[in-house]
Parts: sequence; C-alpha cells; structure tokens
Amino acid sequence: MNPYVVVKDIDAVIAQKVRVPTTVMWNRLEGRPRRADFTRALKAEVRDPLWLLTRQWQTGEFIGDDAGSPVGAKAAWSTDGIAGVHTDSGLAALDPEVPLDAMAEARPVDFVRGGRPHNVDLRLALGRQWRRMLSVGHAVRVPDFLSQYPFKAPDPAAKADFPITAHAQTWQTLAALAGRAIDGGSLLLHLRTPGARASDHLGLVDPEKQKIDDLGDEFLAWAERLYFQPPDDVQAWQPRHLEYELQLSAPQRDEPAALDMPAHRGGRVDWFSFDAVLATDADVGGARVAPTVVSFMPTTIHFDGMPNTRHWAFEEGAVNFGAIDPDTTDIAKLLLIDFGLLFANDWFLLPIELPVGSLTRIQGLEVTNTFGERFWIEPAVTAASSQAWQMFRLTPKGAADDRLVILPASFVGQESQPVESVACVRDEVSNMVWGIETVVQLPDGSSSRGRGLALELHARFQSAVASGAPPPPTNDAKIAYTLMRSVAENWIPFIPTHVDNDNREIQLQRAAMPRLLDGEQGVTPAKIAPRTRVLREGLDANPAISYFLAEEEVERSGTVVETRWQRTRWWQGRVVLWQGHYRTCGRGETASTLAFDIVTPKIRAGALTP
Repeated sequence: MNPYVVVKDIDAVIAQKVRVPTTVMWNRLEGRPRRADFTRALKAEVRDPLWLLTRQWQTGEFIGDDAGSPVGAKAAWSTDGIAGVHTDSGLAALDPEVPLDAMAEARPVDFVRGGRPHNVDLRLALGRQWRRMLSVGHAVRVPDFLSQYPFKAPDPAAKADFPITAHAQTWQTLAALAGRAIDGGSLLLHLRTPGARASDHLGLVDPEKQKIDDLGDEFLAWAERLYFQPPDDVQAWQPRHLEYELQLSAPQRDEPAALDMPAHRGGRVDWFSFDAVLATDADVGGARVAPTVVSFMPTTIHFDGMPNTRHWAFEEGAVNFGAIDPDTTDIAKLLLIDFGLLFANDWFLLPIELPVGSLTRIQGLEVTNTFGERFWIEPAVTAASSQAWQMFRLTPKGAADDRLVILPASFVGQESQPVESVACVRDEVSNMVWGIETVVQLPDGSSSRGRGLALELHARFQSAVASGAPPPPTNDAKIAYTLMRSVAENWIPFIPTHVDNDNREIQLQRAAMPRLLDGEQGVTPAKIAPRTRVLREGLDANPAISYFLAEEEVERSGTVVETRWQRTRWWQGRVVLWQGHYRTCGRGETASTLAFDIVTPKIRAGALTP
C-alpha cells in the first residue's frame, strides 16, 4: 500500500495540523480495504443506519412529498385506427398494403403523351413478362399478340414523329422494337378497361379462351405489384399549387380524427406533415371504443453511457461526463448532462405497443409507490391547453387534438435521379413567368437535358423547311427589322391573367410560343407544346384544358419541381415503387431573350464585321 496515500495514525496527523489553523486538509469518508480480498468491501455494508436517518432528517428528505418510488402502475388509453383518405377527387379506404407516402405522392404512369407512346422501356418490360407467361403452354399465341399489340417504327417524314426522330437514340430504339416485341403497355391499358379481357379480338374459343383470360388476370396482378398506380379517387396532387393535399379520418368513435396535410411538397411524410382540423359530419360514426388498461412495473429511463444512480453499480467507461465541455449555445447537451446526473431517478419508462396507422390518447396513469399510496395522474397537456408546447403534438388548425398519431408511412427509401425537372422562374423584364424544362423524359424512358433536346427538335423542323424554301429577298436597306426574337423551345411562358369574377387577384395561365422557322412562308407558326408532365397538365385531355398556376406559388427565388421514382419496402419485405413529384426552391430570377420590334444595322454581303 502506498504510504503517502494511506495514513496509519490519523489522530496524530490531525493534532499536528491543529497548530497551523490556515492549513485545510480533506479526508474522504469511504471504505478502503486493507487486504487483497475485496469481497467484504464490495458489499458496501452500512454500520450505522441511525446516522443515515439523521442525515436524511438534516437534509429535509422526510418532509418531501415525492419520497416514495413507484413500484406498480396501470395505464389507460384509447386508440383510433386511421381508415379513410380524403382528396379533392373523392374518398378512399386506407390500403394497409401500401405506405401512406405512396398513396399521397404517387402519380399515374404515362404510357401515352402527346398522342405518341411514352415510357417505352416500361412497355417493353411488360411485354417481355407477358411473353414469358405465354411461353408456358401458349407459345403458339405469341405471333397473335405481336400483331395485336405491336411497336410501330417512327416515320421520319411525319411531323408528328419529329419529337422521336429528332433524337437519334430514341429513334433507333423504337425502330429496333418494331415487329420484334409485344407492346405490354398497350395490353395493360386494354386490361384496365372495364370488361376487357386478354383474349379480345383474337377469335379464341373455350377452353383456350378462358385460360388466356386467366393469364391476363395474373398479368394484371403482376403489373400492379411492379409499380404502384394510385386509384382514380386518390389524386392528392394539386397542379394549381404544385403541391400535395389530402386528409385522413378515423371514423371509429364519436370523436373522429380529421387530419389535414395542406401543403406537402414531396419527401418524407410524418406526423409533422399533418394538422388537426375540424371533423366533418361524414366522419362521425361508430360507438365509443372502450379504453385499454395495462399493468406494468415502472423502470427508470436509461441511455448508453449514462452514470448509474447507485454507487455500487459498475458503469460503462465509454462516456466520460467529466470530459464534456459544452458551449454556451449547446442547450441540448447541457440538458442531457443535467438529466443524466440529477434527474434520472425522476423519470420512468412505460412501453406501449400501438398499431401503425392509429391515433392514441392517454387517459391517465394509476401509480402505486413504495408506501402503498395510489395516485391517479392525468395528462398535464390536454387538447384544451392549446398554448402549451408538447413534442409530437399536432398543430391545431380549427380544432385541438392531443392524440399521438402513428402514420403508416415508410421511413427509409430510395429515390432515382430526376426523371423530369421543371424550374418556374420570374422574368420581371417580360412581366411573366417561365416554366423551364431543364430535364425532359424521352419516349424511350431515358432522360436528357431540356435545352439540348429543344435545339435538336428545332433543328429537325428547320431541316424540313429549309430544303424547299426560296432565298430571302435582297434590297438596299441599311437597317434590318426583326418583329420578334424567340426563346429556346424548352421555355414555356405563363402570362398573368385575372381570376374569374375578380378584378384584382392575378393567376398565371400557360401560354405557348410560336415555332419560328427561317424560310417558312404562307403558314401560321405552330405552337410549341411542353414535353414534361408538370407543364402538360390538361393538355392531353380531349378537348384540351387550360392550365392555371397560382401566382403566389412562384416565389421571387423561383421554384423547382422534380419527378422521381421512389422505392421502399413495406410489410413482409414487399417492395413498393411509385413515381412522384418533389418541390424545392429555385435559384433566383432570370431574363429571357424575348424581345419585339428590334432594329439593327444591316450587314451587306461581303462587308467585314468589326
């Protein structure tokens, strides 16, 4: 034993130090074993319990109201299940086989756009699956489906096919598929028609006809598992506001839930995406659910590395609280240290298993302490105390709701690179908004930069005109007059217009730029149509519908809407795939090259330019 640490005769030392009053010596009162056997020392025996009681009396522990520790408790709560999804298009039941973010964000996959086939890669994958299914017992019918659902080669002379033939890779892909593969997209669209069967227009008879129809039902089920297609009554996308909006209801009690997701821009869907709103009469129904009561033994809250509250327990040395040096702004770190060192004994854990897709309200706790006293504890924050802050509390928007919401949404997923991207920017010089198609999806399913595709398409139309166009007339004028200078074809204009029956409020209406081609005479310039899904809203309807965008949705910095594929895993490892939009902020205003009535000096033939 170290002689400088262990004092053999402490009385003599204290008597010696009394002669020097200014010298202070501390001696820690603790057990120090004097032998190699630590068995008795580790017992932490108490020699004088009366002395410990007097120390508790001195510190005032006997007059405390919270001296007892909980030894038993009962919890009572009630749970509602989320059952309905409300959108502007209708009401649908919550599908437990699909995560909520897929139901909220999924957009229908386009197989036709602008009268031409779209997503050819997906059409080809569906056709290959149908061909594999036919190869088992029905291989003889493959030529029939090849002729019934064929891929057609683009016509390089047809202007309707210029968006395909302008891009060489897309043209080659479609030309290679013509006559060689089954168009599974056309077959899928046919099977989704009410009353349609796979054997239609083939002239088959039973029993082969029935077998082909059963195979078609199996193919339709396979396609629904391949990617999620939202039902017609659940369309949460709001084209006017470039965001999602839906409501949830749980009509299982006389106090149903009404949760509103008013302005979701894509991404993770969680409790903070919803607000508590007033319940409608249609949501009310069902009898009141009896509360659930569960008994449990309270256990103190503990996290890894937290100091133990009992001095005879071994602690983990991975975390050294003494070495933590928090800054004055590290409030969270200070609270964590304060909790671990001082208040760890005051908090107890009650694990409750709740179903996914539910709202739960804790009615109260019955606690029994070590003195046999029983207390009924109600929630400190209720729906009536709207000013109190509470973690995971729904924001009250017309109604207060103090229940805990557990949404059936995925937490981990994957997303692709932008399939399409549109930047809505302000142009104060032209007094309009431009929808710039920065990324465009081609008919074969690939994506490319919008400006490069716009230049290719314009060059394709120009080449069809320049071959037979007469040369421009010559004169001796010293100036040249240009009526209008256009912009790239991936710039779609939105002009300000008045809202119906309102002389003050402004909205943005989709317009079209004329396709100005050198040498084209005697015809009205064609209108340039957008190629992305966001800007083509209503354009593929019959007849076409005008598209209006709320003026306040395009901020001064602009806004960007990207279309991405989302992939996640759900119950029992099922893969869910859907396509949705994601909106972010832009990078500021822009200035287009649009100009009118331009007069420039004319450069004569053979003249040298500076």
